[in-house]
Amino acid sequence: MVSILSSFESRLMQLENSIIPVHKQTENLQRLQDNVDKTLSCLDHVISYYHVAKDTEKIIKEGPAGRLEESLSCMARIQKAVEYFQDNNPDSPELNRVKFLFEKGKESLESEFRNLLTRNSKAVPAILILDLITGDDEIETADEVTLEHLPENILQDLICISMWLVEYGRNLDFMNVYYQIRSNQLDRSIKGLKEHFRKNSTSSGVLYSPAIQNKRKDTPSKKPIKRPVYIPGTIRKAQNLLKQYSQHGLDGKKGVSNLTPVEGKEDMLDSEIDSYIHCISAFVKLAQSEYQLLTEIIPEHHQKRTFDSLIQEALDGLMLEGESIVSAARRAIMRHDYSAVLTIFPILKHLKQMKPEFDQVLQGTAASTKNKLPILVTSMETTGAKALEEFADSIKNDPDKEYNMPKDGTVHELTSNAILFLQQLLDFQETASAMLASQETGSSTSTYNSEFSRRLLSNYICKILGNLQLNLHSKAKVYEDTALGAVFLLNNFNYILKSLEKSELIQLVAVTQKYPDKAYKGHIEEQLQTYQRSWLKVTTPITEGNLPAFQPGTKLKDKERQAIKDRFKAFNDGLEELCKIQKSWAIPDKEQRDKIRHAQKENVTVAYRVFWQRYSNVPFTKNIDKYIKYRVEQVEEMIEKLFDTSA
Repeated sequence: MVSILSSFESRLMQLENSIIPVHKQTENLQRLQDNVDKTLSCLDHVISYYHVAKDTEKIIKEGPAGRLEESLSCMARIQKAVEYFQDNNPDSPELNRVKFLFEKGKESLESEFRNLLTRNSKAVPAILILDLITGDDEIETADEVTLEHLPENILQDLICISMWLVEYGRNLDFMNVYYQIRSNQLDRSIKGLKEHFRKNSTSSGVLYSPAIQNKRKDTPSKKPIKRPVYIPGTIRKAQNLLKQYSQHGLDGKKGVSNLTPVEGKEDMLDSEIDSYIHCISAFVKLAQSEYQLLTEIIPEHHQKRTFDSLIQEALDGLMLEGESIVSAARRAIMRHDYSAVLTIFPILKHLKQMKPEFDQVLQGTAASTKNKLPILVTSMETTGAKALEEFADSIKNDPDKEYNMPKDGTVHELTSNAILFLQQLLDFQETASAMLASQETGSSTSTYNSEFSRRLLSNYICKILGNLQLNLHSKAKVYEDTALGAVFLLNNFNYILKSLEKSELIQLVAVTQKYPDKAYKGHIEEQLQTYQRSWLKVTTPITEGNLPAFQPGTKLKDKERQAIKDRFKAFNDGLEELCKIQKSWAIPDKEQRDKIRHAQKENVTVAYRVFWQRYSNVPFTKNIDKYIKYRVEQVEEMIEKLFDTSA
């Protein structure tokens, strides 16, 4: 057994000694084989870099148009070749070749970015902008009004190019290209909206797309329709009302003024205001949309700066136009045309209402960009405050020119202008209060409650009315006939009262002055009494105390007959003179006209009836028709024709 085991062990040792060298040799051969394979693989990899330029040159030269994915794949190969040669063979001519292709490819991508953006960036149609502005408020499903600035496939291509240029191109110039092209598109969109308003300035309303019009007509909205803060026609309506009131008074009777506004000028002014207000809203909506598009294409770190640059041209244009409106208003105010401030009120009101959205859109932009709107608002408030102050002074200091006074004693142009101006303030109470507050305290009424604002505006209105009342009293003295001056004041005070009562002005005045209607009624009654004293020349000769005494049935003495003749003659002459003169005077308000006529008939005919009954059958003259010219009924008819030029 021992011998067998020893023999077995010996044989195993011989086998091991013979196999181990073979195993080691085989292992070395395997290692050599692996090294050869790796070397060949490395050689293939290295050789591939030498083929990159040849393989990609055609695609790079043809550009990425229509083959963006393939072009980006080639650019990835070129970039790796550049990195290889820079690390391993910086002196190789192949490095220069692939570098050239890389730069060429990058330029092609930048050019493709510009071309895609240029070809597909179109101005937003004015109709669509108007739908976008009004869609959120007037249509339940606001999703129907959307903006698609770029087709989806184009957008994806732009995103891919942008990502590559930022990550591999190390070039941010395409962002300048982006904001320049999109800025131009934004500016053209707003200018297109202005042109739309210019072409449709004579139309009855703004044209919207059929989709919006049908939606308005057929679909009931649960939300109240939010109208623009400015109703087109404000200036034109003001001028027309001014013309109507000044020429025809309160019930159509012709007055003194010959105001003839230039036809078309008011329409143009209204169109400009309406256009500017809509452009402000359009800018906010379009800028919001542009920012959403920008966030998809431009890297986050560069979005705010690029957006700031993108909106500058359109924003500067709007601010410049706003300043032009303010400058035009200033020039008009210098010419004492205070109605020009009416152009500022609706714009300023709209700018203040839009300011929160403006601030949200401009969030993250430069301080100079954010301050542009507040600067314009301050400029408008300052100009408006100056106009309000100077208007009050102009009412107080309007000169008493005889040629400017209404010959028939009707409403003065100053009165109608003042009332119309105050009526326009009703639509812009908060705006006017802010102007007045900035004038007095240098701050806005936004820091005060509504009660303070209302009282501030009430004080201003009362100041205007007080100045107007003083000026009217001064103007009435221009008339040589005191009665005509009384009719003038009566007409103006009555016009003021009726105008206050027909609007909210009476409530605003009542905040500061209690019972303003009673005060004006007292002024009217005072002037009525003054006017009635003009008839004393008619009634005094025939009153009881001035009648000659005589005994009925006895023969009249010459002195008594002459006294009766003188009384009849004085009455006839006075009646004829007053009726002739006062027939051409005007009391436009029918209620006041009837009241005065009735009062005069009561005063005159009662006295004349007693006088006529006493002396009509007395033989005081042989020529009875010469002295008893009028019956009582005829006197009433003559008085009834007072203040009627057509009689």
